[in-house]
Amino acid sequence: MPALLEVSHIDLYRGETQVLWDISLALDPGERVAILGSNGAGKSSFLAAVTAALTPVRGEIRFNGHCLVGNRPHEVTGLGIALVPEGRRVYKDMSVRENLEMGAFPKSARGRLKETLERVMGLFPILGQRKGQPAGTLSGGEQQMLAIGRALMSRPKLLLVDELSLGLAPLITKSIYRTLAELGTDITILLVEQNVEQALNFSRRAYILESGRMTRSGNSADLMQDADIRRAYLGM
Repeated sequence: MPALLEVSHIDLYRGETQVLWDISLALDPGERVAILGSNGAGKSSFLAAVTAALTPVRGEIRFNGHCLVGNRPHEVTGLGIALVPEGRRVYKDMSVRENLEMGAFPKSARGRLKETLERVMGLFPILGQRKGQPAGTLSGGEQQMLAIGRALMSRPKLLLVDELSLGLAPLITKSIYRTLAELGTDITILLVEQNVEQALNFSRRAYILESGRMTRSGNSADLMQDADIRRAYLGM
């Protein structure tokens, strides 16, 4: 089976500063994969390359047979990639329902908006209870649920999640991870996360990104037991 997402030897700059060097990875359909690393390692820049917010100067990114380099972000979304951004970035003056409906802008999603909306509110019942409220009145955890729900409204094949646990209480984080696990293999998930223990427990495989370079990769269970990983990232 061909990879759903294949990134081959990309170099990436922000302005005149190089932030990624020779990055390669692949995701198979239905996988849950994590990219781990400290703040400033280049994790969000990598997601920006996949979503066409930034363009690599070298290398190739292919998704479901399509070359993504040179596309615009809305075209990438239309192909089936959705991003849950760091910091959530919900539209605070709009209602919860309006935020969710904004996520269904791809043509392929608009015709099934009602069905998808019911599914998202089934995954996150609190959003159904709060659907008429301005998004800015939600708690941080509820806004993260809304950001994930908005991404799911586009009916993506690949869900990119940037720093899911940032600023959230541990119990809320665990609850959201459990909900993502309920998606099963219907949606491939690429998770960028500083909370290494949570990410390794959730994912099947993981890559370690350090100072813009991939330094390790492997099965998440094996990395969890690796002495260097435990010392560097888990404080053990």
